Amino acid sequence: MRRRSQALNIHLWLTFLFLYGPILVLIVLSFNASGLPTSWGGFSLKWYGVLFQDQKMWRPTLNTMIVALTSTAIATALGTLLAMGIERMRPSAKLDAFLFVPMVIPDIVLAISLLSFYTALKFSLGLHSIVLSHAVFNIAFVCAIVRTRLNGFDHALIEASIDLGASRWTTFWRVTLPIILPGVVAGALLSFTLSFDEFVIAFFTAGPTSASQTLPMHIYSMIRFGITPEINAIATVIIGVSFCLVLIAQRLNREVLTEQ
Repeated sequence: MRRRSQALNIHLWLTFLFLYGPILVLIVLSFNASGLPTSWGGFSLKWYGVLFQDQKMWRPTLNTMIVALTSTAIATALGTLLAMGIERMRPSAKLDAFLFVPMVIPDIVLAISLLSFYTALKFSLGLHSIVLSHAVFNIAFVCAIVRTRLNGFDHALIEASIDLGASRWTTFWRVTLPIILPGVVAGALLSFTLSFDEFVIAFFTAGPTSASQTLPMHIYSMIRFGITPEINAIATVIIGVSFCLVLIAQRLNREVLTEQ
């Protein structure tokens, strides 16, 4: 048993090394003063200075923030309402499978489907199409997280509020929403993270102009000419932001499950 436990621990750490080793190397190289991927020239923050002084980086970053915030707001509102509606229905495995299709199908398939749909409707492409596409992608994630909160929800509280004279709208804002708020916030944070990092769907639905280019798309255009320390710095910042948001979302979701 001891040998088996040691073997499992070794396998676990090797898996972690395989998954996170390249990310750690990228983060370390973002502080490399020499700018060469194979030669360490000392610790330096100059590439982060170069990054924040790069005027070409601000427009894609602004586009990414607009897309992420807007799609998060749409996905959070619709995903929360969808979760509340499903919880009132009879449990159905087929319905669950249908709802979570965007979570399991490859991004490239969803991107091509959305592009074909926009083309069939003769819908113009730009930031607005990316926002709608990301909202479609994120609704299922928000719905799944909010439903974990609703699983332990006492619907008798709603009935009591209505019996005491409150309208359904007042009951939602004063009773339902405060109770499920941790799940809603966790879903919103995860939705923002997914939208902020997403590349494939944005690439297919952005249109031909560079005015709707997001930060991941801009990074892709830079990589075609070779990886530079500035790209490593961008990736490190994105990793840090994504890690913090996912950590907060997981903590909120864990608190929801603990309360249940």
